[in-house]
Amino acid sequence: MKLQKKDILEALKTITAPGAGENMVDSGAVTNVLTFGDEVIVDITINNPTLQARKKAEVDIMKTIHDKVFEKAQVKVNVKVTAPPKEETVEIKGKAIPGIKNIVAVASGKGGVGKSTVTSNIAVTLAKMGFKVGILDADIYGPSVPIMFDVANERPLSVNVDGKSKMKPIESYGVKVLSIGFFTKPDQAVIWRGPMAAKALNQMIFDAAWGELDFLLLDLPPGTGDIHLSIMQSLPITGAVVVSTPQNVALADAKKGVAMFKQESINVPVLGIVENMAYFTPDELPDNKYYIFGKEGAKNLAEDLDVRLLGEIPLVQSIREAGDVGRPAALQANTATMEAFDNLTKNVVEETVRRNTDLPATEAIKITTMAGCSAVKN
Repeated sequence: MKLQKKDILEALKTITAPGAGENMVDSGAVTNVLTFGDEVIVDITINNPTLQARKKAEVDIMKTIHDKVFEKAQVKVNVKVTAPPKEETVEIKGKAIPGIKNIVAVASGKGGVGKSTVTSNIAVTLAKMGFKVGILDADIYGPSVPIMFDVANERPLSVNVDGKSKMKPIESYGVKVLSIGFFTKPDQAVIWRGPMAAKALNQMIFDAAWGELDFLLLDLPPGTGDIHLSIMQSLPITGAVVVSTPQNVALADAKKGVAMFKQESINVPVLGIVENMAYFTPDELPDNKYYIFGKEGAKNLAEDLDVRLLGEIPLVQSIREAGDVGRPAALQANTATMEAFDNLTKNVVEETVRRNTDLPATEAIKITTMAGCSAVKN
């Protein structure tokens, strides 16, 4: 018997497509029907990936054709499974903290590039500019911000805010600081799995009396791991700053750091890249620059990734010494170091303003002007 395509389609209209509520033909589940004498091939597409759904669709089609068209028909069913269409893109977005206008994550692809040093000096420079600033030391396993602000022996107090007990951040040089380092002994290693670390971070974020802040800087741990995802699931990050040194080994990891923030599900704007230890200038030869780790590596990377090079910080002994004694180098008045951090911080503020003007607003309140910032006027 020669089978007709129209008869096959009429028969298939009596079968409901899996999960569609319509018959297989009208819903578009049947994508093709071929007939060759008493042979028929039916191609269908369904959204349900389970084996049970596929087998049921196949059996229903074969039985219907045998019952309604020709009982001896040789039927072959090709089932293709596709994912159901997404109604919207799901992004990792957290809830805003009342009173905090901008949350800037400072990250690096690898350790040892001076990320905490850069974060601390941006913070004190923002405070000098007149902004209200806080730092959350999110490097659970290697907290160093308390040392850099000379508050390693301090302990946060408990304060009552709207009937709830909150941690009061330690304040130093006009910057509010919270770190896991305040809750551990200097020689105590933090040996926690991801969920415990994430819980500790959430407590420092949401159980802290931050008050009104223009900027909350997040000093993230190196890499692109669990802590980073936990932070971005908890908070609406305004933008990210990626720190690198000029050599290829560091730049390769910095590229991954930028790629993490640009992931479709994360979608955090990258404000730019900072090149730390960009060059060495001896005190006795202030006009000389020695590119120990390579020249303009971060600048070239920024151009390749279409992000801004926010600043180049020199390799200067006083920066290291200042961090060790707990007085960030950006506080050294009338020095090339202070000037480098001033320029870097101005660019971070400028990029934050541009990000808040050009891109859709996050849940966090945002800066819309730099008026009143004396350092920006200079």
